[in-house]
Amino acid sequence: MSYILGIDVGGTFVKGLVMNDGKAVYEHDIPTVCGEKLADCIEGLVEELVVGSGTVFSQISGVGVSCAGVISDDGKVVKAANLGLKNYPLKKLLEEKLSLPVKVCNDANAAALGEARFGAGSGTDDSVLVTLGTGVGGGVVIGGKLFEGNKKAGAEIGHMVIERGGVRCSCGRYGCFEAYCSARALTESTKEAMKYDTASEMWKNYTYDTADGRAAFECMDTDLSAKKVVDRYLKYLACGVANLANIFRPQIILIGGGVAAQGSRLIKPLQRLVDAEIFAADYAPVEIKCATLGNRAGAYGAAALFM
Repeated sequence: MSYILGIDVGGTFVKGLVMNDGKAVYEHDIPTVCGEKLADCIEGLVEELVVGSGTVFSQISGVGVSCAGVISDDGKVVKAANLGLKNYPLKKLLEEKLSLPVKVCNDANAAALGEARFGAGSGTDDSVLVTLGTGVGGGVVIGGKLFEGNKKAGAEIGHMVIERGGVRCSCGRYGCFEAYCSARALTESTKEAMKYDTASEMWKNYTYDTADGRAAFECMDTDLSAKKVVDRYLKYLACGVANLANIFRPQIILIGGGVAAQGSRLIKPLQRLVDAEIFAADYAPVEIKCATLGNRAGAYGAAALFM
């Protein structure tokens, strides 16, 4: 019996799972140790996963690793500032420590593959994942395989411009998808609306310091300021999602990240807006759904690298 391990390296935790026959049979997480000791940290988690799942190393056919940053063809983490890594030979170090085959993948790409194989995109060949969190990220799966681009740099979904000359993005460009549709951007818009409308219902359950995008969505049906925030957010989100739909023509676009917690309040109006902007939508429609694997998507996708 053969098992595959999927590891997802996050800034706070390294998440791991053991897969057999396409199903996760055991999961375990440990705190992340950043910098040069990361390989030792992952080695410790692998040992925990093997023991906890009742397997032995000889039954493991491969270890897939999802990691933030730019990943080279030979499994080196070229740069991952949040992990304190630069030109870090992660694949080489792990193969030496574990004596097992190792594959390393960018975390956004791994999440896209995980959702495509095991999550909301299961059963489709072509899908796009858009994650709406601190930033806007995601990945593209075409013909059941990751589209990683030149030197596996991945698709920087958040840094396509949707408003020429617009708000400055953290990347230095102006008008990026991320600058308008990240959870941070939604929070900033919500706070700005509350600041200028002291009678808004959003003040009932939130202060200026505690407010985030949830406030706008919760009050959108009865509060004009909240509705304006949500409508503006959806307008920009639909623009970015429609661009992806028109370029890649996927069967499905999955929305993940913190904002996706709004569920149908986000997806239903977004689907209507995107349908109106997709070229030949009646002939080749694109379904929009919430991602389902949450923060385990990267680990699932990492395991899928060996499938």
